[in-house]
Amino acid sequence: MKSTFRTVAAAALLACTAFTPALAQSYNIISGPTGYQAGDIMTHLSIIGVIPENVDSHVNVPGGPTVGNLNVTTGVSPEVDASYFFTQNLSLQLIAATSRHTISANLKGVSGNQTLGSTWVLPPTLTAQWHFPQIGIVRPYAGVGITVAFFWGTSPKNNDALGLRTAVGPAFDAGFDVPLQGNWTANVDVKQMILPVAARLDHGAIHAMTGLDPTVVGFGVGYKF
Repeated sequence: MKSTFRTVAAAALLACTAFTPALAQSYNIISGPTGYQAGDIMTHLSIIGVIPENVDSHVNVPGGPTVGNLNVTTGVSPEVDASYFFTQNLSLQLIAATSRHTISANLKGVSGNQTLGSTWVLPPTLTAQWHFPQIGIVRPYAGVGITVAFFWGTSPKNNDALGLRTAVGPAFDAGFDVPLQGNWTANVDVKQMILPVAARLDHGAIHAMTGLDPTVVGFGVGYKF
């Protein structure tokens, strides 16, 4: 779903420029006002869709050939984040969310997806964000950071042992805020996380690996303190 990240990011930029084409000649990308200042704190409450890619996925017996591939379903959940502004452009954001996903495998010689179980993922993400000068009523930003994905509440099917290893990887972010009334804003945000996930089945008798690499798309409201 990296294409989703690129598409949404491009749409955000197009939406920004569509509001006020006349600003093109006077817009200063370096020193223009962003709508924020040092010391501001911004929080968002959003609904997010977590869309795994399942890249380079495989299931195999240790030392043996690949016998199938692993699939992780899309999840939807609320998300809370908080950002602190060091300057009008630079902020540091921490997000908190948890979503539930079903894990299945396509195995050679077996018809259809075989459900292995379900799990919850808790992926706290710390992101450094650069806020560009406001374009019309739109406040765009982009960022880069790191995600640590913890898996909890794992429920194997048929009492088979299912273990998932904590994953760590980079995260990329793009989005924009639109001021509403007072300190309130509307927010659109998309993140691309790169997360290689390893799984063990039947107490290690079977190994599985997938590039989870979820695209996280969020829509929400924010408040600036």
